[in-house]
Amino acid sequence: MIRIENVSKSFGSFKALDGLTLRAGEGTVLGLLGPNGSGKTTTVKILTTLLSPDSGDARVAGYSVVKEPGNVRRNLGLSGQYAAVDEKLTAFENLHMVGRLYGLSHRSASARAHELLLNFRLDDVAGKRAGTFSGGMRRRLDLAGAIVARPKVVVLDEPTTGLDPRGRLDTWDVVSRLVADGTTVLLTTQYLEEADRLADHIAVINHGSVIAEGTASELKQRAGTERIDVVLRNAGDLEAAAAVLSRAAGARAEEDPQNLRISVSAPGGHRLLVHVLSELDAQSLHVEEAALRRPTLDDVFLQLTGQGPAEGGDSAIDRISETAGVSA
Repeated sequence: MIRIENVSKSFGSFKALDGLTLRAGEGTVLGLLGPNGSGKTTTVKILTTLLSPDSGDARVAGYSVVKEPGNVRRNLGLSGQYAAVDEKLTAFENLHMVGRLYGLSHRSASARAHELLLNFRLDDVAGKRAGTFSGGMRRRLDLAGAIVARPKVVVLDEPTTGLDPRGRLDTWDVVSRLVADGTTVLLTTQYLEEADRLADHIAVINHGSVIAEGTASELKQRAGTERIDVVLRNAGDLEAAAAVLSRAAGARAEEDPQNLRISVSAPGGHRLLVHVLSELDAQSLHVEEAALRRPTLDDVFLQLTGQGPAEGGDSAIDRISETAGVSA
């Protein structure tokens, strides 16, 4: 349902996308991860016909974004990074308007609007103007608008940004129901737990090309062994405890001074954890928490890109894209 074939896009002398190739089958979620400036939003804009690629092509539901943009838009729903709602209209009127723009009859648009308001827990404010809503409520209304016409493909560009935990869980439930009904979803997100929860296949991009892809489990295996996490009671013990973990594991331990946390790879598994705890106790370094865990997508992301998913916002691609009127 989604095919991106060797797509490149430049802004001036800067190449935002460099031969990007991605695919997603019917009724699946493709998670697109990457630090700011990696090309995620440029990819979204090309897939949704808001930008034209310099080379290559992308297809949505079999239609080319280059040759058949009208058919692409008829089969596509989009929720961008910022809620796009008409603040002067009520919640119901916003969704009804979108339905009518998609060609639904007055009755069908009304029924669909009421259905979505209920699903997104906005039915109690259906008659209130969107301009009075909180940021999270506007976000939910925008998400509902993206699926009014039951499109075959839905692009969700960081859909839960600004939502509280309850709103995020509600959104995840809606996405899961969409996929169960056969909708294909392209999901970009800064929340790696979101990709872990929803995505059938994950692609990590950086500098405009795919640097790794696979299921969440496959990507986690790339991060190697289990890890030991230790949380200390006293900030003054951090340096000494990090030295203990580094020496025991034969690898540099990572320190998180703000949370008094130390993390290190654990090739010895639980035996290494027991040894580390014994050494810390022998040096009177007080431990608040200790755990042995599998690698997470955060570990994978850091290993692949060297930075967190929300870092790198001041990169050259961001500055160039802003000048061109595009967020990368």
